[in-house]
Amino acid sequence: MQDCNSCGKCCVKYSNGDLSASDQDIDMWELFKPDIAAYVKKGLIWFSPKSGKQLSLCPFLRETKNLKEPTKNHYTCDIYYDRPEDCRFYPVTVKQMINDECEMLQEGDLRNPKQAQKDLDHLLADSRQAFDES
Repeated sequence: MQDCNSCGKCCVKYSNGDLSASDQDIDMWELFKPDIAAYVKKGLIWFSPKSGKQLSLCPFLRETKNLKEPTKNHYTCDIYYDRPEDCRFYPVTVKQMINDECEMLQEGDLRNPKQAQKDLDHLLADSRQAFDES
C-alpha cells in the first residue's frame, strides 16, 4: 500500500451529501472555525451559506494540476486539520478502497486483502481504530 497521492476520488465521491460530521466537529467549528460552521445546516454539512442548498462538492476541496502527471488532477483540502470525522477516518476498509478505486492500493494489496487491511490500519493508526472484519 502506498501513501495517498491526492487523486481526490474519495473527496469527490463522498462530498455530495454522503459525508457527515460529528457533534464534536460541529461544536468545534462553531467555536473556533465559523467559516466552516457556515456550511452546516441542521447538523448536516456542505450547504451553501447563501442559498441554503446542498453543495455538489465540498467547498474546501481544491483541484490543481498534477505536476508529475499532467493528465491527472491533484486535490487539496483547505480544512485538512479541521476536516470532518468521516474524512479523517477514510478509508476504513480495503473493500471500500476497491469500490472507490483508491489509488493507494497496489497489486499486492489486491492479492492479499487481509494483509492490506493490516497495512491500512497501521498507516491510519493515528486517526482511527483498526477495523475488525470478524
